Amino acid sequence: MAGVVMPHGILFRGGAEGKIRKAIIDQDLIEAVIGLPANLFYGTGIPACLLIINRNKPEVRKGHIFMIAAEDEYQPGKNQNALRKEDVEKIVATLEKYEDVEKYARKVSLQEIAENDYNLNITRYIDKSEEEEQVNIPNVLKEIEAIKKAQQENTLKLNEYLRELGMGEL
Repeated sequence: MAGVVMPHGILFRGGAEGKIRKAIIDQDLIEAVIGLPANLFYGTGIPACLLIINRNKPEVRKGHIFMIAAEDEYQPGKNQNALRKEDVEKIVATLEKYEDVEKYARKVSLQEIAENDYNLNITRYIDKSEEEEQVNIPNVLKEIEAIKKAQQENTLKLNEYLRELGMGEL
């Protein structure tokens, strides 16, 4: 078993890297891919990932790769970011439990990965998007009308003041 820190690009680039990634996936050697924050390591600001490679995956983990999107949980630093103790503990506990956690972790089948051209980009498998607030169009239209009415009233008042000052109208 080994943990290897790599740049995110190895998760999705083609060419020789893509062929190597495909072979490793087809041999079911990757147990987990853990996304890490940017600016975590000296000398580079790029985000990194941790590949957990295991020749002896437990039976329940075979045929899958566990994805953990931990890139948003860290202690910001002036020159370098850091993983806090609680960030590391959350990653380890999630990996040990090996259960899906909404917007954070997901067990992905090798079949699904193959269907995605062996792309291991974490965001392809873990949706981290936030649900947008629904817009009530009729209420917005009413607000626009109220704003237009207030604008007209203010323009009339302004013109009245301008006339009093002998400056004409807008």
